[in-house]
Amino acid sequence: MLEANYKPSFFKRKWVKVSMIIIAILAIGGGVFAWKATNLLNKISDGNGGIFSSLIHSLPGVTEKLKGEKEGQVNIALLGMRGEGVEGGGLLADTIMVVSIRPTDNKASMISVPRDLYVTVPGTQTQQKINAVHAYGEQKGKGQGMQDMKKILSEVTGLDVAYAASINFEGFKNLVDNIGGINFHLDAPFSETMQFRGLKQRCDGIIYTVPSGEVETKRIQRKNGTYYANPKIYPLCFAKEVKQEELECGGDFSLPAGDVTLNGDQALCLSRSRVTSSDFERAKRQQLIIQAIKNKLLSAGTLTDFAKLNNILDDLGDNTRTDMQAWEMKRFYELYMEMNNPQIYQRVLENSEEGFLYNPPANGAGYILLPIGDNYDKIRDMAKNIFTMPAQSDIKPKM
Repeated sequence: MLEANYKPSFFKRKWVKVSMIIIAILAIGGGVFAWKATNLLNKISDGNGGIFSSLIHSLPGVTEKLKGEKEGQVNIALLGMRGEGVEGGGLLADTIMVVSIRPTDNKASMISVPRDLYVTVPGTQTQQKINAVHAYGEQKGKGQGMQDMKKILSEVTGLDVAYAASINFEGFKNLVDNIGGINFHLDAPFSETMQFRGLKQRCDGIIYTVPSGEVETKRIQRKNGTYYANPKIYPLCFAKEVKQEELECGGDFSLPAGDVTLNGDQALCLSRSRVTSSDFERAKRQQLIIQAIKNKLLSAGTLTDFAKLNNILDDLGDNTRTDMQAWEMKRFYELYMEMNNPQIYQRVLENSEEGFLYNPPANGAGYILLPIGDNYDKIRDMAKNIFTMPAQSDIKPKM
């Protein structure tokens, strides 16, 4: 963790090149442990374990390890969402990643899981898209959403996903703004013309007339309780007249080609954009944006400026959650500090042969993704061997 006498030169030399949202949530939380522990860490950890437990684990001679540390790999689920109480599915997981570190091998990995992967919600017989698992869990009790996401991600990847952390849109946006924006390169102009046009309704030829490219699928039930074979398909449209200032990302979000500096709003919009491109391309951009945040955090003055660091910590305390106890955050950070520029391995599950997913024919569940072979064997094999197998061909890591 960041200690009171921590030297900036050592910080710059040892900070690792891995998921910086994870580092912002967990590693920067180390600084909190030193001088903001009671208030902020209790917020982040949902009161998990409490300050007494953290003090016990800070005593000389107490060297308890993280789950997975003895086996050589620690796995964390990283979730991004609108946020509790926010309209439009505030607790649906918009971003789903499994981040792993192997400290002794000096390696780290990021596996992005698409929101449309169709799974069985833990503890039920209900099948839903994986992005709904967190929301279903929170209905059962605070913090249960993270537990259920860890269960389903462990099932999908075959990894023991022992911890979870989440950041909401507001926290992500503020993080980028508090570090002065991030530098990002686009090989071509980027434009998302559809996703942020507002609410979609069934096309009515009067108000909702702008095609969204999406449909609503409704299964029709017979009187005897069975369903007709062919569900009803309703095209969805945007309203033809909507005030641009009322729309997310201005309604029509675009960026020029080349090197651009993104503020918090722009970084968030780019991270969320998926309709004009795809959810898979969005996941790849998210991984690159995380690395761009890392680069800015490493830049001169960002983490040695008390005002900036204080703002970052305050925003994270209000907008992030983890099931890690404070001592576990501290230990996680210490493991990172022992690593030196680890190699990062990236994967995005998608509907290609090397992405291990496919889109089945039209069905009552709408657009969904299933694992090739209708089991998770290939995905689990990839997750197990991600550090030794060839890199995914269409991801270009930017170190």
